[in-house]
Amino acid sequence: MVNLDGVFRREWGPAVAALARWSGDLSVAEDAVQEAFAEALRAWPRDGVPDNPGGWVLTVARNRARDRLRRETTRPGKELAAVIDEVYRRTEADVHPVRDDELRMMFTCAHPALDRLSQLALTLRLVSGLTVAEIARALLQTEAAVGQRITRAKTKVRHAKIPLRVPPAELLPERTPHVLSCIYSVFTEGYWSTAGPSAIRDELCDEGVRLASELCTLMPTELEAHALAALVLLHDSRRSTRVDADGALVPLEEQDRHRWDRGRIARGLERLKQARGSTGPYLPQAVIAALHATAPSWEHTDWRTICTAYDKLVTMTDSPVVRANRALAIGFRDGPDAGLAALEQVAHDPRLSRSNLVASVRADLFRRAGRRDDALIWYRTALESNGSDPGREYLRRRIVECGG
Repeated sequence: MVNLDGVFRREWGPAVAALARWSGDLSVAEDAVQEAFAEALRAWPRDGVPDNPGGWVLTVARNRARDRLRRETTRPGKELAAVIDEVYRRTEADVHPVRDDELRMMFTCAHPALDRLSQLALTLRLVSGLTVAEIARALLQTEAAVGQRITRAKTKVRHAKIPLRVPPAELLPERTPHVLSCIYSVFTEGYWSTAGPSAIRDELCDEGVRLASELCTLMPTELEAHALAALVLLHDSRRSTRVDADGALVPLEEQDRHRWDRGRIARGLERLKQARGSTGPYLPQAVIAALHATAPSWEHTDWRTICTAYDKLVTMTDSPVVRANRALAIGFRDGPDAGLAALEQVAHDPRLSRSNLVASVRADLFRRAGRRDDALIWYRTALESNGSDPGREYLRRRIVECGG
């Protein structure tokens, strides 16, 4: 049987975005692309994978969408065909600053009539093809809540007749924070995969890096776009060393720094220079990534400056995830006990109730403090809610190290 997972991850977003622009209907686009992949699952094992899988999927999806539009309209056939052809010609001839279909979709989903979480959930589903479960983990919400949010958002787009187009160029900046957030969420799910057999999903990492670069080209004076591009490039420079030959996770302190991608580090540092003066949350995160990328060794990491960047980030976002990671950095700067004290300040935040972050950080700090019995308890707690196979195996290794 042909494995469509890689093709799906690469082609889902471009196909849905292109078809939504063509048809003007989110549900039609999503359903048609799903039908095209179902057809691929039937046809490709028999006929072989086509030379251009994305083009094949888009052609089949467009035919399915055209059939559905014909069935659901009351217009006579010739009139409808003329309308469809006119939509197609207008879409193909459209000239707009946003040339990338996926960026178009992101800016479209950032319509102010939708609340922020609905914007993000809808974009991650339609553009990136993330499952409802993956989006729920990214947003720290239940799957049921995210599924309902996506359904309501699509219904609102349809009933309110929100146009599936990019706003005028002068209105792009007000929607940019949403687009930045979506791009980073795509990259993050690739770099720290929250479920499945692989710790890293290369196609999502590549997509995040590409979209960040496209946004910088589109908006060269947007400092936060450059900060985000710096952040993903600097993280991505370490991608190949984050797992070993068997796919097991390798902690940052144990990675072979000689194998880090120096070209990406250089480009990330250049983007960081271009982001100077940004007042948004991606700049301090990029500074943290740069300090890791340029440290000659784990022992020579500048934890003092990293903690300062986390302090600034906390004032910007008040994110419990940021506070938990800040506690770990404090533990490296001032010792495990100081880190545990900082972690306690955020440990009971209800927004982290569906995450194993607090348990993982607490276990790591206890282990570094030599308190193996306490570490063992929290590693086991973290294991209970970890959905990634490599992540679970990493926690099992730590449990064994602590005598479990």
